[in-house]
Amino acid sequence: MSAVLAEVAQDPVAKLESRPLAEVADILDSQRVPINAKERETRQGSVPYYGATGQVGWIDEHIFDEELVLLGEDGAPFLESNKAKAYMIRGKTWVNNHAHVLRARAVPTGWLAHYLNSISYAGLVTGTTRLKLTQAAMRQIRVPVASWRVMETVVAEIEKQFSRLDEAVTNLKRVKANLKRYKAAVLKAAVEGRLVPTEAELARREGRSYETGAQLLQRILEKRRRQWSGKGKYHNSTLLDATDLPTLPEGWTWARLDAITAIKGGITVDKDRRDNTARPVPYLRVANVQRGYLDLAEVKLIEAPTADIETLRLIPGDVLFNEGGDRDKLGRGWIWEGQLPECIHQNHVFRARPFSEELSGKLISWWGNTFGKDHFLREGKQTTNLASINMTKLSAFPVPIPPTAEQQRIVPEVDRRLSLIREIDMQVDASFRRAQSLRQSILTAAFGDHPVRDSHGI
Repeated sequence: MSAVLAEVAQDPVAKLESRPLAEVADILDSQRVPINAKERETRQGSVPYYGATGQVGWIDEHIFDEELVLLGEDGAPFLESNKAKAYMIRGKTWVNNHAHVLRARAVPTGWLAHYLNSISYAGLVTGTTRLKLTQAAMRQIRVPVASWRVMETVVAEIEKQFSRLDEAVTNLKRVKANLKRYKAAVLKAAVEGRLVPTEAELARREGRSYETGAQLLQRILEKRRRQWSGKGKYHNSTLLDATDLPTLPEGWTWARLDAITAIKGGITVDKDRRDNTARPVPYLRVANVQRGYLDLAEVKLIEAPTADIETLRLIPGDVLFNEGGDRDKLGRGWIWEGQLPECIHQNHVFRARPFSEELSGKLISWWGNTFGKDHFLREGKQTTNLASINMTKLSAFPVPIPPTAEQQRIVPEVDRRLSLIREIDMQVDASFRRAQSLRQSILTAAFGDHPVRDSHGI
């Protein structure tokens, strides 16, 4: 870009002058014809339909048929420097009332669009949650104008640089998609016994015996009986029918979730509590319990009686499962690692507390987030606006139990690989941000500092 600009600077007609927007472009806002979403559904066709931030659908007729620049009127990211506010359209189109329509007249269309993306809209837009650029404010914008040859040369260089950035961003998106697939493959291999050598294989190779998953399960069930604190007679976990379940590696066994963990529902948020022991305490919602991690950016408080706090207090190693919400969120979860000194969970989040520390909560959760995703989709109950799984369905969730020694190899290996994935993912995100910044840097290099408003601007 700098080489092009240096060449342009030698041009005797390269000097820029600043002119009001209305002198360099026709404002065609009066020709826009908005329609609501319901009406648009009945008039679907092959003509693109545009709004403040780009195409929003298709329609069966058009109001424009030329090359134009659309600049957001309301709803565009005006105060986000790395996001486009203006874009070009060509051919048959329909534009709603959320975008200003501009026909470049004294400047190339690309020059106008790129310049409108290079300036700051602070002081021009109004509103808080939804920013608006009125036509009166837009008319305050002044556009730099040079000779047509100079403007076309600069536009061509901008678009060449943008094309390179777009190619780089496409490659970054490909890396992002590959990381997601690799992560899924790692987790699938881990819970299916294909990530590390099985304990059965090692025992045969080393000529020794080993404790199987079935033997571990038996010890867990004995501990479960000893820890029973329920009312009345002790209840055995129902036997699991593994007929339709995947074949497990040698030495593994199946168990119901309620055979290996104590499952507990959470506190009802909108319940009226009149208890003089109640005090505010953090609690986890569905939004906090994501697939494979906890989002604790916003943890809300709830007034809860001391007895409920004691019963529902989370301890490190607890496995969390979402009970309700959108259908794809059913069973989604992760483990509690003691991030807060005191925290409980609401009734839309189940807590499964392993009866034995020899059973990895991470393995249970990884299984729930892989095999369990389809399982809970099938088993969940759907109402008009909400999907849910009940305690009975979650209790019967089948979980594979590897030998203890094998779990102790699987978990650190998964953690190691996921850590590498996160590190690469962060580098990719940083590259995305750099690419966005470079786009703005290219525009700044092209246009530099020019007056944005006319002489009557504030």
